[in-house]
Amino acid sequence: MRIFVNDKPLELLSYEELDAKKSYESIYRQPDELLNQVSWNDDILFHEPSHDLVIKLLYVLRTRKLKNLDSITLVTNDKSALKKFVKSRFMIIKAAGGVVTNKKKKVLLIYRLGKWDFPKGKFEKGETPEQCAVREVEEECAIKVKSKKHLYNTWHTYTQNRKSILKKTFWYEMECLDDKGMTPQKEEGIDDIRWFYETDAKIALVNSYPSMRYLFKQFIKNRPKVQIL
Repeated sequence: MRIFVNDKPLELLSYEELDAKKSYESIYRQPDELLNQVSWNDDILFHEPSHDLVIKLLYVLRTRKLKNLDSITLVTNDKSALKKFVKSRFMIIKAAGGVVTNKKKKVLLIYRLGKWDFPKGKFEKGETPEQCAVREVEEECAIKVKSKKHLYNTWHTYTQNRKSILKKTFWYEMECLDDKGMTPQKEEGIDDIRWFYETDAKIALVNSYPSMRYLFKQFIKNRPKVQIL
């Protein structure tokens, strides 16, 4: 589980999921180690973090500009308990969206709040994640799409009305069926909408959120491999 807190990735892993090939600049093995001893640089790994340490880590991530930090990883023998505790610190909101491609293999991006993004929105009552994703994409972009498969779930946090929100977004790979009337949904704060070739989409997403760049990497990673005969 990867949560973006103030645009910094917080990874929750079991020991079986820990990548032995990845190197960490700082490794902390005692759950009661004080955060004032931590050097907030590059990639940091905490073994078996206590609840108190998790609370302090979340506070630091949400309130400080850690320009030199790349990621924090928490590894534990009881991942489900760790996930449950982290989630308990937030109000959970669910949304869904799509990574849409057309026949030319271009990718659809929307421009909202000064950043390039993928279309998405919150659930309506009784909707499944896939139904929500299709509806939101079609409403925000004025196109017709077909959902192909579930791609990935992203998690990110923000504060609203003094409440700490953890937003889970279900993402689906989609195929565009009709874009003749394509236009941005202005009332949702969308100023522009465009088709990009993959390389151009990567460049555009430099001006986006880290979670969206990570999502796009998952999309590219999970595409069927082309066989060269």
